[in-house]
Amino acid sequence: MITQRWQLSAILLLVGCGWGLTQPLIKITVTAGYQPFGIVFWQLLIGAVLLGVLRWRQMRRMPFTTKTLAVWLMIATIGTLIPGASSFRAAFHLPAGIMSIVIATIPMMAFPIALALGNDRFSFRRLGGLCLGLIGVGLIALPEASLPERAMIAFLPLALVAPFCYACEGNIVARWGTAGLDPFQVLFGASALGALIALPLAVGTGQFFVPQSPFILADFTLLLGSIVHVLVYSGYVWLIARSGAVFAGQVSYVVTGSGVFWAMLLLGETYSLWVWLALACMAVGLSLVQPRVAEPEPLGETPVHG
Repeated sequence: MITQRWQLSAILLLVGCGWGLTQPLIKITVTAGYQPFGIVFWQLLIGAVLLGVLRWRQMRRMPFTTKTLAVWLMIATIGTLIPGASSFRAAFHLPAGIMSIVIATIPMMAFPIALALGNDRFSFRRLGGLCLGLIGVGLIALPEASLPERAMIAFLPLALVAPFCYACEGNIVARWGTAGLDPFQVLFGASALGALIALPLAVGTGQFFVPQSPFILADFTLLLGSIVHVLVYSGYVWLIARSGAVFAGQVSYVVTGSGVFWAMLLLGETYSLWVWLALACMAVGLSLVQPRVAEPEPLGETPVHG
Protein backbone atom coordinates (compact mmCIF):
# COMPACT_ATOMS: atom_id res chain seq x y z
CA MET A 1 0.00 0.00 0.00
CA ILE A 2 2.85 2.38 0.89
CA THR A 3 4.66 1.43 -2.31
CA GLN A 4 1.56 2.18 -4.36
CA ARG A 5 1.19 5.55 -2.61
CA TRP A 6 4.76 6.44 -3.51
CA GLN A 7 4.20 5.38 -7.11
CA LEU A 8 1.08 7.53 -7.38
CA SER A 9 2.93 10.45 -5.78
CA ALA A 10 5.79 10.05 -8.27
CA ILE A 11 3.34 10.08 -11.20
CA LEU A 12 1.57 13.13 -9.74
CA LEU A 13 4.93 14.89 -9.50
CA LEU A 14 5.80 13.92 -13.08
CA VAL A 15 2.43 15.12 -14.41
CA GLY A 16 2.67 18.40 -12.49
CA CYS A 17 6.23 19.09 -13.65
CA GLY A 18 5.24 18.38 -17.25
CA TRP A 19 2.24 20.68 -16.97
CA GLY A 20 4.39 23.41 -15.46
CA LEU A 21 6.84 23.07 -18.34
CA THR A 22 4.18 24.19 -20.82
CA GLN A 23 4.29 27.79 -19.55
CA PRO A 24 7.92 28.58 -20.50
CA LEU A 25 7.42 26.64 -23.75
CA ILE A 26 4.48 28.92 -24.57
CA LYS A 27 6.60 31.95 -23.67
CA ILE A 28 9.29 30.90 -26.14
CA THR A 29 6.69 30.26 -28.85
CA VAL A 30 4.91 33.62 -28.54
CA THR A 31 8.17 35.54 -28.23
CA ALA A 32 9.05 34.41 -31.76
CA GLY A 33 6.08 36.38 -33.07
CA TYR A 34 3.58 33.58 -33.55
CA GLN A 35 0.06 34.86 -32.88
CA PRO A 36 -2.54 33.34 -30.48
CA PHE A 37 -5.13 31.92 -32.88
CA GLY A 38 -2.43 30.38 -35.04
CA ILE A 39 -0.85 28.74 -31.99
CA VAL A 40 -4.24 27.54 -30.74
CA PHE A 41 -4.98 25.92 -34.11
CA TRP A 42 -1.73 23.98 -34.26
CA GLN A 43 -1.94 23.00 -30.60
CA LEU A 44 -5.46 21.62 -31.08
CA LEU A 45 -4.61 19.86 -34.34
CA ILE A 46 -1.49 18.22 -32.90
CA GLY A 47 -3.41 17.20 -29.78
CA ALA A 48 -6.28 15.69 -31.78
CA VAL A 49 -3.94 13.73 -34.06
CA LEU A 50 -1.82 12.44 -31.18
CA LEU A 51 -4.81 11.49 -29.04
CA GLY A 52 -6.50 9.84 -32.03
CA VAL A 53 -3.40 7.72 -32.70
CA LEU A 54 -2.91 6.74 -29.05
CA ARG A 55 -6.54 5.79 -28.45
CA TRP A 56 -7.95 5.15 -31.93
CA ARG A 57 -9.95 2.08 -30.89
CA GLN A 58 -11.86 4.09 -28.29
CA MET A 59 -12.42 7.02 -30.65
CA ARG A 60 -14.18 4.79 -33.18
CA ARG A 61 -17.00 4.22 -30.68
CA MET A 62 -17.72 7.86 -29.94
CA PRO A 63 -21.42 8.78 -30.05
CA PHE A 64 -22.31 11.76 -32.25
CA THR A 65 -25.43 13.43 -30.87
CA THR A 66 -26.66 16.95 -30.27
CA LYS A 67 -25.60 16.64 -26.61
CA THR A 68 -22.09 15.40 -27.36
CA LEU A 69 -21.61 18.15 -29.97
CA ALA A 70 -22.73 20.71 -27.38
CA VAL A 71 -20.18 19.33 -24.90
CA TRP A 72 -17.38 19.45 -27.48
CA LEU A 73 -18.34 23.00 -28.48
CA MET A 74 -18.38 24.17 -24.85
CA ILE A 75 -15.00 22.58 -24.07
CA ALA A 76 -13.50 23.85 -27.34
CA THR A 77 -14.57 27.47 -26.72
CA ILE A 78 -14.49 27.92 -22.92
CA GLY A 79 -11.79 25.33 -22.32
CA THR A 80 -9.40 26.10 -25.17
CA LEU A 81 -10.10 28.87 -27.69
CA ILE A 82 -10.89 31.75 -25.32
CA PRO A 83 -8.40 30.90 -22.55
CA GLY A 84 -5.75 29.89 -25.08
CA ALA A 85 -5.97 33.08 -27.12
CA SER A 86 -5.99 35.29 -24.00
CA SER A 87 -3.20 33.49 -22.16
CA PHE A 88 -0.97 33.34 -25.24
CA ARG A 89 -1.40 37.08 -25.70
CA ALA A 90 -0.70 37.70 -22.01
CA ALA A 91 2.31 35.34 -22.08
CA PHE A 92 4.00 37.58 -24.64
CA HIS A 93 4.05 40.44 -22.14
CA LEU A 94 4.23 38.70 -18.73
CA PRO A 95 6.96 36.46 -17.28
CA ALA A 96 6.20 32.73 -17.55
CA GLY A 97 6.53 32.36 -13.79
CA ILE A 98 3.79 34.93 -13.23
CA MET A 99 1.55 33.02 -15.64
CA SER A 100 2.15 29.85 -13.61
CA ILE A 101 1.21 31.61 -10.37
CA VAL A 102 -1.91 33.13 -11.90
CA ILE A 103 -3.13 29.71 -13.11
CA ALA A 104 -3.34 28.67 -9.44
CA THR A 105 -6.44 30.88 -9.09
CA ILE A 106 -8.59 28.29 -10.94
CA PRO A 107 -9.97 26.53 -7.82
CA MET A 108 -10.39 29.88 -6.07
CA MET A 109 -12.45 31.29 -8.94
CA ALA A 110 -14.37 28.02 -9.14
CA PHE A 111 -15.69 28.35 -5.57
CA PRO A 112 -18.07 31.33 -6.04
CA ILE A 113 -19.21 29.93 -9.40
CA ALA A 114 -19.94 26.60 -7.72
CA LEU A 115 -22.02 28.39 -5.08
CA ALA A 116 -24.01 30.20 -7.77
CA LEU A 117 -24.73 26.96 -9.65
CA GLY A 118 -25.48 24.98 -6.50
CA ASN A 119 -22.48 22.68 -7.00
CA ASP A 120 -21.04 23.41 -3.56
CA ARG A 121 -21.94 24.70 -0.11
CA PHE A 122 -20.59 27.79 1.56
CA SER A 123 -17.47 27.25 3.65
CA PHE A 124 -15.48 29.83 5.60
CA ARG A 125 -12.37 27.73 4.99
CA ARG A 126 -12.77 27.96 1.21
CA LEU A 127 -13.73 31.61 1.47
CA GLY A 128 -10.41 32.14 3.23
CA GLY A 129 -8.66 30.39 0.35
CA LEU A 130 -10.43 32.68 -2.12
CA CYS A 131 -9.33 35.74 -0.15
CA LEU A 132 -5.72 34.53 -0.08
CA GLY A 133 -5.90 34.06 -3.84
CA LEU A 134 -7.06 37.64 -4.25
CA ILE A 135 -4.26 38.80 -1.96
CA GLY A 136 -1.80 36.85 -4.10
CA VAL A 137 -3.01 38.58 -7.26
CA GLY A 138 -2.86 41.90 -5.41
CA LEU A 139 0.75 41.28 -4.38
CA ILE A 140 1.63 40.88 -8.05
CA ALA A 141 -0.41 43.85 -9.29
CA LEU A 142 -0.13 46.55 -6.63
CA PRO A 143 3.51 46.92 -5.48
CA GLU A 144 5.59 48.86 -8.00
CA ALA A 145 8.54 46.50 -7.55
CA SER A 146 6.59 43.27 -8.16
CA LEU A 147 6.89 43.11 -11.97
CA PRO A 148 10.01 43.80 -14.08
CA GLU A 149 8.12 46.57 -15.89
CA ARG A 150 5.18 48.50 -14.45
CA ALA A 151 3.41 48.47 -17.82
CA MET A 152 3.02 44.68 -17.52
CA ILE A 153 0.22 45.16 -15.01
CA ALA A 154 -2.14 46.04 -17.88
CA PHE A 155 -1.93 42.42 -19.09
CA LEU A 156 -2.58 40.79 -15.72
CA PRO A 157 -6.40 40.89 -16.19
CA LEU A 158 -5.88 39.22 -19.58
CA ALA A 159 -3.92 36.45 -17.87
CA LEU A 160 -6.83 35.94 -15.44
CA VAL A 161 -9.24 35.20 -18.31
CA ALA A 162 -7.88 31.65 -18.68
CA PRO A 163 -8.32 30.52 -15.05
CA PHE A 164 -11.80 32.10 -15.03
CA CYS A 165 -12.74 30.12 -18.16
CA TYR A 166 -11.34 26.91 -16.67
CA ALA A 167 -13.30 27.54 -13.47
CA CYS A 168 -16.51 28.01 -15.49
CA GLU A 169 -15.76 24.93 -17.55
CA GLY A 170 -15.20 22.71 -14.53
CA ASN A 171 -18.42 23.86 -12.91
CA ILE A 172 -20.44 23.39 -16.09
CA VAL A 173 -19.12 19.84 -16.42
CA ALA A 174 -19.79 19.15 -12.72
CA ARG A 175 -23.33 20.51 -13.06
CA TRP A 176 -24.42 19.01 -16.38
CA GLY A 177 -21.89 16.26 -17.11
CA THR A 178 -20.35 15.28 -20.44
CA ALA A 179 -23.23 13.41 -22.12
CA GLY A 180 -21.70 10.04 -21.32
CA LEU A 181 -18.33 10.78 -22.93
CA ASP A 182 -15.17 9.83 -21.06
CA PRO A 183 -12.44 12.49 -20.70
CA PHE A 184 -10.40 11.16 -23.63
CA GLN A 185 -13.41 11.30 -25.94
CA VAL A 186 -14.20 14.80 -24.67
CA LEU A 187 -10.66 16.02 -25.24
CA PHE A 188 -10.39 14.43 -28.70
CA GLY A 189 -13.77 15.73 -29.89
CA ALA A 190 -13.15 19.20 -28.46
CA SER A 191 -9.67 19.33 -30.01
CA ALA A 192 -10.92 18.31 -33.44
CA LEU A 193 -13.88 20.70 -33.36
CA GLY A 194 -11.75 23.45 -31.84
CA ALA A 195 -9.20 23.11 -34.65
CA LEU A 196 -11.99 23.53 -37.23
CA ILE A 197 -13.13 26.70 -35.45
CA ALA A 198 -9.64 28.07 -34.85
CA LEU A 199 -8.54 27.69 -38.49
CA PRO A 200 -10.89 30.33 -40.01
CA LEU A 201 -10.27 32.59 -36.98
CA ALA A 202 -6.52 32.35 -37.54
CA VAL A 203 -6.82 32.92 -41.29
CA GLY A 204 -9.37 35.73 -40.93
CA THR A 205 -7.27 37.64 -38.41
CA GLY A 206 -4.02 37.12 -40.29
CA GLN A 207 -2.60 34.98 -37.48
CA PHE A 208 -2.32 31.71 -39.40
CA PHE A 209 1.16 30.37 -40.01
CA VAL A 210 2.78 27.19 -41.26
CA PRO A 211 6.14 26.24 -39.72
CA GLN A 212 8.67 25.96 -42.52
CA SER A 213 12.27 24.88 -42.89
CA PRO A 214 14.65 26.03 -41.55
CA PHE A 215 12.68 25.49 -38.35
CA ILE A 216 13.27 27.82 -35.42
CA LEU A 217 13.17 27.13 -31.69
CA ALA A 218 9.57 28.32 -31.46
CA ASP A 219 8.49 25.58 -33.88
CA PHE A 220 9.95 22.92 -31.62
CA THR A 221 8.50 24.45 -28.45
CA LEU A 222 5.07 24.58 -30.12
CA LEU A 223 5.29 20.89 -31.03
CA LEU A 224 6.76 19.86 -27.68
CA GLY A 225 4.24 21.91 -25.72
CA SER A 226 1.32 20.36 -27.62
CA ILE A 227 2.62 16.82 -27.06
CA VAL A 228 3.36 17.44 -23.38
CA HIS A 229 -0.14 18.84 -22.87
CA VAL A 230 -1.83 15.70 -24.23
CA LEU A 231 0.46 13.37 -22.28
CA VAL A 232 0.14 15.14 -18.94
CA TYR A 233 -3.61 15.47 -19.29
CA SER A 234 -3.84 11.74 -20.02
CA GLY A 235 -1.72 11.11 -16.93
CA TYR A 236 -4.00 13.39 -14.91
CA VAL A 237 -7.08 11.44 -16.02
CA TRP A 238 -5.34 8.18 -15.12
CA LEU A 239 -4.50 9.57 -11.68
CA ILE A 240 -8.13 10.51 -11.03
CA ALA A 241 -9.24 7.00 -11.94
CA ARG A 242 -6.61 5.35 -9.72
CA SER A 243 -6.39 7.71 -6.74
CA GLY A 244 -9.49 9.93 -6.75
CA ALA A 245 -10.10 13.57 -7.59
CA VAL A 246 -8.83 14.96 -4.27
CA PHE A 247 -5.39 13.33 -4.49
CA ALA A 248 -5.06 14.17 -8.19
CA GLY A 249 -6.16 17.75 -7.48
CA GLN A 250 -2.92 18.31 -5.57
CA VAL A 251 -1.24 18.55 -8.98
CA SER A 252 -2.13 22.27 -8.82
CA TYR A 253 0.68 22.83 -6.32
CA VAL A 254 3.22 21.07 -8.53
CA VAL A 255 2.08 22.86 -11.69
CA THR A 256 2.49 26.28 -10.08
CA GLY A 257 5.77 25.54 -8.32
CA SER A 258 7.36 23.74 -11.25
CA GLY A 259 6.17 26.42 -13.66
CA VAL A 260 8.13 29.00 -11.67
CA PHE A 261 11.14 26.66 -11.49
CA TRP A 262 11.10 25.91 -15.23
CA ALA A 263 10.84 29.62 -16.01
CA MET A 264 13.89 30.34 -13.85
CA LEU A 265 15.85 27.44 -15.36
CA LEU A 266 14.98 27.85 -19.05
CA LEU A 267 14.30 31.58 -19.31
CA GLY A 268 16.51 32.94 -16.55
CA GLU A 269 13.58 34.73 -14.91
CA THR A 270 14.01 36.30 -11.48
CA TYR A 271 11.28 37.53 -9.16
CA SER A 272 10.86 40.14 -6.49
CA LEU A 273 9.96 39.40 -2.87
CA TRP A 274 6.37 40.42 -3.67
CA VAL A 275 6.06 37.63 -6.24
CA TRP A 276 7.41 35.05 -3.78
CA LEU A 277 4.89 36.25 -1.20
CA ALA A 278 2.16 35.95 -3.83
CA LEU A 279 3.27 32.38 -4.52
CA ALA A 280 3.09 31.59 -0.80
CA CYS A 281 -0.42 33.06 -0.57
CA MET A 282 -1.52 31.00 -3.56
CA ALA A 283 -0.10 27.80 -2.02
CA VAL A 284 -1.93 28.36 1.27
CA GLY A 285 -5.07 29.40 -0.58
CA LEU A 286 -4.97 26.20 -2.64
CA SER A 287 -4.73 24.13 0.52
CA LEU A 288 -7.88 25.81 1.84
CA VAL A 289 -10.02 25.50 -1.28
CA GLN A 290 -9.12 21.85 -1.87
CA PRO A 291 -11.89 19.51 -0.65
CA ARG A 292 -10.97 17.57 2.48
CA VAL A 293 -12.86 14.39 1.68
CA ALA A 294 -12.79 12.58 -1.64
CA GLU A 295 -16.14 12.81 -3.35
CA PRO A 296 -17.30 10.23 -5.90
CA GLU A 297 -16.62 11.58 -9.36
CA PRO A 298 -17.45 9.59 -12.50
CA LEU A 299 -14.52 9.42 -14.88
CA GLY A 300 -16.75 10.70 -17.66
CA GLU A 301 -17.32 13.97 -15.77
CA THR A 302 -13.71 15.01 -15.27
CA PRO A 303 -13.19 18.72 -16.04
CA VAL A 304 -11.13 19.19 -19.17
CA HIS A 305 -8.67 22.09 -19.49
CA GLY A 306 -7.55 22.73 -23.01
